[in-house]
Amino acid sequence: LHTTEKIYKQTAIRTIMKYKHLGFLYGLLILGVISACAMAISAILTPFLSPLIVGILLGAALSPLYPRLEKAYDIQSGITFGAKKLLRAGIVCYGSYITLGEIATLGLNGLLVSLIVVSVVFVCAIVIGRMLKLDNEIAMLVGIGSAVCGAAAILALESTLKTHPSKSSVALGFIVIFGLCGMIVLPVVYYSGLLPLNDYQWGIFIGASLHEVANVVGAAAISPESQNVALIVKMTRVVLLVPLLLIISYIMFKLAQERIAHEDSQAKAQNALYIPYFALGFLAVIVCNSVIDFPAIVIESTQFASKLLLVFAMVALGLQIDWQKFISFGAKTFALALTLFIILLCGTYALVYVLF
Repeated sequence: LHTTEKIYKQTAIRTIMKYKHLGFLYGLLILGVISACAMAISAILTPFLSPLIVGILLGAALSPLYPRLEKAYDIQSGITFGAKKLLRAGIVCYGSYITLGEIATLGLNGLLVSLIVVSVVFVCAIVIGRMLKLDNEIAMLVGIGSAVCGAAAILALESTLKTHPSKSSVALGFIVIFGLCGMIVLPVVYYSGLLPLNDYQWGIFIGASLHEVANVVGAAAISPESQNVALIVKMTRVVLLVPLLLIISYIMFKLAQERIAHEDSQAKAQNALYIPYFALGFLAVIVCNSVIDFPAIVIESTQFASKLLLVFAMVALGLQIDWQKFISFGAKTFALALTLFIILLCGTYALVYVLF
């Protein structure tokens, strides 16, 4: 009897592991199908919507089906793998878009503008978020999306903070809205002649103020010079994601240490400093891309891999949206994103006017 019971237990364990393994594959398959659709739609709408944005929109639209799919096919492990592991791999590969030589062409003033924009906007997000009594993690996610590079920055910080996907979704929703608004409004202002800026200054202005790389590409199409300068400025902001993530990780660690100052040593041991190694990998790829003359096929393949992996992550994030939480955070998050958008436009224009 004991032997029979043992055999039944082993059979049950093997069956459970088999279905968990299949659930993982089903999850990746679902992400793959939706991601392929996102890439196809983006190819039609380029440069107006990046595949990352289309990915989260499709995921969000299908999110009501996610609980049923998870219950029927146990796809949680595959979706989580896409939202966490593939995300970090995508961020690392994203470094293939940048070289240190391109950043150096901006000169000291160009680097200064990027540094001021990233630091001031992120700090403003935290301060204004507290004034609005908004969830601190959402405030930081909106702040880093506004200050650095939209969706990619939010995903990177979400991975660092290990927040609930709903918070990232809320932040992404409003970053998308105001990024698109900026992409439409700035070219209109350029052609109206309201601002006394030349094409080079417009490139600095657009690259330093808009959220997504796709937004920058679309808005800076006003002239070849503006587009080249805008992309370099934008990529400089992207590079600043690395030190910002490290600083945030250290500050969160110190704050957590203070909270458990009177607790036992075991609790302290569990609160080890989290180092976002994927950010260091991102920086390493930038350095390699700067000092090694890779064949074009290698660079293009890495860039495509980055885009595909990040689309997978965005779809996974969209599928896990909790719409009740999204709505509950909506009004305050909108107010924060709008305020940061105004700060970005007005502050960046002032910097360009003074420094250039």
